[in-house]
Amino acid sequence: MATITDQGQESNFAFLSEHDPILIQLATTAENAFYADPNTTLIKLRQFGEALAQDVSLRAGIDFDDATSQADLLYRLNRDISLEPDVRNLFHVLRIEGNKATHQFQTQHREAMQGLKVARQLAIWYHKSFGKQGSTFKAGAFLPPQDPSLRLRELQIHIDQLNAELSSKAGQHDVEQQRDALLEQEKTEYQQLAELMDEEAQHFKQQAQAAEQALASQRTKFEEQITALKQQLASNAAPIEKQRQSVLNKTQSASKTLVLDEELTRVFIDQLLIDAGWEADTQELTYKSGARPEKGKYKAIAEWPTQTGPADYMLFAGLTPIAVVEAKRENKNVAGMIPQAERYAKGFKPDASVTPAWQLAGRTIAWPDESDGHYQIPFVYSCNGREYIKQLEEQSGTWFRDVRETSNLSRALQSFHSPSGLLDLLARDKDKAQQILQGEGFTYLRLRDYQEKAIVAVESALERDQRECLLAMATGTGKTRTIIGLMYRFLKAERFKRILFLVDRSALGQQAIDAFNEAPLEQNQPLSKIYNIKELGDMAAEAETRIQVATVQAMVKRIFMSDTPPPVDQFDCIIIDEAHRGYTLDQEMTEGELALRDTSQYLSSYRRVLDYFDAIKVGLTATPAKHTSDIFGKPVYTYSYREAVADDWLIDHEPPIRYETLLSQNGIKFEKGDTVSAINTATGEVEASELEDDLGFEVDAFNRRVISENFNKVICQQLVQELDPFGDEKTLIFCATDLHADMVKRLLDEAFVDVYNGDYPQAAVAKITGQSDKVDQLIRRYKNERYPNIAITVDLLTTGIDVPKIAHLVFMRRVRSRILYEQMVGRATRRCDDIGKTVFRIYDPVGIYAALQEVSTMKPLVRNPNITLEQLCDELTDPDKLEQSLNAPGEAHDSSHADTVLSQLGQKVMQVLRKAEKKAENNPQVRQKLDELQYSWGVEPAKLHQHLHTLGPKQAAAFLNQHSGFLDQLAQVKAIMGSERMPVISEHEDELRVREQNYGVYDKPQDYLDSFNQFIRQQLNDSAALSAVVNRPRDLTRQQLKDIRLLLDNNGFSEATLQSAWRQQTNQDIAASIIGHIRRAAIGEAMIPFEQRVQNSVQKILSQHSWTAPQRNWLTRLGKQLAHEVIINRDTINQIPAFPGGAKQLDKALGDQLDTVLDAINDELWAAS
Repeated sequence: MATITDQGQESNFAFLSEHDPILIQLATTAENAFYADPNTTLIKLRQFGEALAQDVSLRAGIDFDDATSQADLLYRLNRDISLEPDVRNLFHVLRIEGNKATHQFQTQHREAMQGLKVARQLAIWYHKSFGKQGSTFKAGAFLPPQDPSLRLRELQIHIDQLNAELSSKAGQHDVEQQRDALLEQEKTEYQQLAELMDEEAQHFKQQAQAAEQALASQRTKFEEQITALKQQLASNAAPIEKQRQSVLNKTQSASKTLVLDEELTRVFIDQLLIDAGWEADTQELTYKSGARPEKGKYKAIAEWPTQTGPADYMLFAGLTPIAVVEAKRENKNVAGMIPQAERYAKGFKPDASVTPAWQLAGRTIAWPDESDGHYQIPFVYSCNGREYIKQLEEQSGTWFRDVRETSNLSRALQSFHSPSGLLDLLARDKDKAQQILQGEGFTYLRLRDYQEKAIVAVESALERDQRECLLAMATGTGKTRTIIGLMYRFLKAERFKRILFLVDRSALGQQAIDAFNEAPLEQNQPLSKIYNIKELGDMAAEAETRIQVATVQAMVKRIFMSDTPPPVDQFDCIIIDEAHRGYTLDQEMTEGELALRDTSQYLSSYRRVLDYFDAIKVGLTATPAKHTSDIFGKPVYTYSYREAVADDWLIDHEPPIRYETLLSQNGIKFEKGDTVSAINTATGEVEASELEDDLGFEVDAFNRRVISENFNKVICQQLVQELDPFGDEKTLIFCATDLHADMVKRLLDEAFVDVYNGDYPQAAVAKITGQSDKVDQLIRRYKNERYPNIAITVDLLTTGIDVPKIAHLVFMRRVRSRILYEQMVGRATRRCDDIGKTVFRIYDPVGIYAALQEVSTMKPLVRNPNITLEQLCDELTDPDKLEQSLNAPGEAHDSSHADTVLSQLGQKVMQVLRKAEKKAENNPQVRQKLDELQYSWGVEPAKLHQHLHTLGPKQAAAFLNQHSGFLDQLAQVKAIMGSERMPVISEHEDELRVREQNYGVYDKPQDYLDSFNQFIRQQLNDSAALSAVVNRPRDLTRQQLKDIRLLLDNNGFSEATLQSAWRQQTNQDIAASIIGHIRRAAIGEAMIPFEQRVQNSVQKILSQHSWTAPQRNWLTRLGKQLAHEVIINRDTINQIPAFPGGAKQLDKALGDQLDTVLDAINDELWAAS
């Protein structure tokens, strides 16, 4: 039975009657309210959009509750079932217009009519997705309801046209009279419309009350249905992926038939402009209808005439024409339409009613083009309403070009700039800022030379118009201090308006904020006192905010889950801390993948945030990986760990201290018939079973696949002999899991109590993981207070946290990624002269050094973990998708995308069935299931992947269609196998067998020292720097010292390892400098601690002159500070924080005798001993 509206025509939403009644009830209520109350129409349509989103979410098994906003729910829908961009736009327009109707009460009939058209397109998509006819449904034409405001709108357009005519030509008395008569007629029409709507409202009131009662009843039933479906979902054992894949297939199939006409496309583009802060309406805000620029208003006026044709939109900031937009749905190549927009920018003819942009920018003439013409408009856009997709770069997004410089390239953006953003871009003088930067000194920043070089490298890259820069600086070399200097220079020179400092964890953000509050700049003021900084959690944008510190997670919420996302120009510079993290899912898609899969599956949240803003990006990392360089390019400046050690800015580590126990040497073995306990990680319960075969674990499985308390106990008992719970040095222990961290904490406590009895401070050891209570407070205490001085972590403290007092690292778990390993080691590389830290130690009970592999450059076959088995099967079994795949190129030469899909499917199938084959050796239930499958498939399950490969895509598709329950069968195999993670509990006895340090190719410390002696003697005649060390050490320069350290480093010799070898060989713990080691090897000079040499020199100077008490204090302080400096001169003193006034102030305090003192110290340091 057809659904009829109050106006007697069939409802545009009648086809929804086969779905939940709430949907058609909301839609027809919106239609019926149109004549009398267009506001109510849009409010009901917003509710209609919300009901549709909830319905689809339930079908896809996506959880939500009363607190879930529509924006949040649409984000989840897009994340889990990949809504097409056009569908997202339909939802978006309904949500935004409904919100305006709720809060502004200014809706006119025309907006409500557009809302009905948008809602109907969304309803058609929904019906094609889930209706009985599917995507074959034909909806018919939209039947517009009677619009009582039509005549009034025509009058208003006529009045605007006359006003425009009057403003351009003065003294037209006839036109004025005509305009005044129309204004009187407009008043009459307003009155008549109000009376009509009031009369209709009275008539509608009773019907509306009945409709609201029916709606309330339907809403209650709908909510009950939601609750029931949620309960059913919770109890449903079937994989949620299959349910989602089904919904995904239906919605994508419907989306392919969704064709938006020119009018709806313009609604989308209008909405993009409105979202960015412009007034836009391609139907009414047009040049022809009399729309003109006005002071204080930001208008996007459609069809503006130029000498080269009408521009689709001319953007006016007040009376200034500031941008041209070429916006047509049929543009397949959006990037290719930029020249057309440029033509309009040159063809614009300014008159007395407008203020040219070049005049606003302080110029005397418009901007010259590539030939003899001039651009009257500085910015141009091209847009077709499609969301930006990297792999379809030229065919999507909002393309933009700043035409003021002929060298400026066009680029794709997510949306349009805001009016304030374009005005700022117009006013911001990049060349002037660059000149200021080049003339700006570095002295007040108090940076090290390599930090200055890093800043200059970034500024030079920006001068070359590079929009992505990467700084690779070793952990501990002061990346944050470098960035503070860089940001301050950028803001001082007005190179950027607002900077986003992006981190992936709040602890790193807080650490940065602390640095912004403390590090002194000009006049000893910190960055936070000079510029307004918004801290973590404070996401409200304000004009005076110059720096925003935010986590990626907060920005994702702010951008993609908010009713009011920020404009794309809110930040014009983004600085990304720890840039190597967060990008592992960013993938380039092949042509075949692009045709069949959603791009969001290949994009990390990090990358989506970066791509959203039209900003320069500067990435910071200590360990650049390939995926980092793919995004930021090659580093513009690199300062490595070994360089920093050679420059004496970072601390080196001794050869790792290796522990071997009885169990780590021989492995843990269980024999057939043993009763073995295992932890079911899904339930947390301990389950016991009898082994049907032998079972063995090597050390790489310790603390993950096998839990041995005795192994951990032996290691902890040894560690308490090496670590001091009362000392200033801090320790960081890396565990495998949170449970493992709990065990190590307990065992360490017990071992320390055995050694120190009642004197042991319990607060000395703390577990700091994501599961810890008040974790941020714990991190601050670990960093700033005496206790805890031994921290046990899993992943939380592996990267980014700065605690200079860390002098001991303990690896209780294997790490196979060199990037992660280097980040973990980086926790201990910082100098800490306060505690006299000269080296740090690594304790290795799990053989991490033996097992560590280089980062693999091999691409895994299944490149994207988000691609599910269900999706791969669907791409082969769906005839349309298979046809597309067969005609699209694959990854390998002469292969199709279908071959790639089949290979990926084979890999995933093999992973499941090979594991099942292994389990079947000891599990009769798994064996029985595999036998059943072999009978059903006619193929041995462990070889099914090979069979599918042999068949090829078409025959494999036939096989999968023939065995329609294939996915269910695999799911059953997985269910029978049970949890993948059931660590076995070992109670085998253990004991320490070996504690030794590894000297690389040398078996013993003596061999290492002998080799070093021989190397020095061989190199003496070839190296001027080494010769200076032996013959005239006081003349050694910092660069020569660095060259020596790098020469030794490249040949396997370092100061830390030499000290360790000397201690092992002689039982003398002498912290001699590298100079001392070289002189011992070359001329047999006695080994004297460098600190002692310095103190002896200072004592001699104190005894030889009559110093005042303050001067003696200064000299004593100088001696303490120089204990870790090999090169002693004025530059060294300028770098030491203990002397804030540098060498100049110290010279004054010493009565202008600093140079004499330094000469005397250098003479005494290396006097014959």
